[in-house]
Amino acid sequence: MATGKGRVDGQPAYVLHSHPFKETSLIVEAFSRDHGRIALVARGARRPRSALRGLLMAFQPLELDWFGQGELRTLARIEWPGGQPMLQARALLPGYYMNELLLRLLPREDAHPALFQAYAGALRALAAGEPDQASLRRFEKTLLKELGYGPPLDREAGSDQPVAPERRYAYAFERGPLRADVEESTRETFSGRALLAIARDDYSEAETLAQGKRLMRMLIQHYLGEQRLHSRRVFMELQEL
Repeated sequence: MATGKGRVDGQPAYVLHSHPFKETSLIVEAFSRDHGRIALVARGARRPRSALRGLLMAFQPLELDWFGQGELRTLARIEWPGGQPMLQARALLPGYYMNELLLRLLPREDAHPALFQAYAGALRALAAGEPDQASLRRFEKTLLKELGYGPPLDREAGSDQPVAPERRYAYAFERGPLRADVEESTRETFSGRALLAIARDDYSEAETLAQGKRLMRMLIQHYLGEQRLHSRRVFMELQEL
């Protein structure tokens, strides 16, 4: 709820990242339901007896109050309602991956309630020990849609023809599926069946999971440009080990 002088009270939010600020404070990057990504200074949060110190937890639903104008606001209060299990070791990396995507792709103070719900749902699924791949694909697709890059998946690019389950398609950025030329064997393609399942958020088949991962990775890297994800590099290093 917004009040006077830039005051916001009781805003559902998640901590994405924090780093030291001056001698005793932190700058907190938070993702809020109604105000999007916002930067907050948590004054005195690094002091040993700070009430804020133990509450600035990533991957947990929080309620935040803040005030101020400009790009950096002041955190006034934080409340942890509890009720959601902490992410266990195996689920931490997918959580950090989602946080990094939000930090790199989501503009500040751009509200996306649907994306907030998708993020919260993915965290609940990870905390409950559900398979992470389907949750990540749904989150990635919602993120792209909310940023205006929503991938059209059920119609062929340049026409109103529905994607055919039996065909194979290349994917053109900003346009959608294109019928693959059978002679272009080196071009990455996706089955129509998998594209239609991804459009429905149905990841019950292994083919859809595998092709959904390839497609989302390709799309996200396109919009990241030259940026490289630290969480993805860590995941690859762990796989090598």
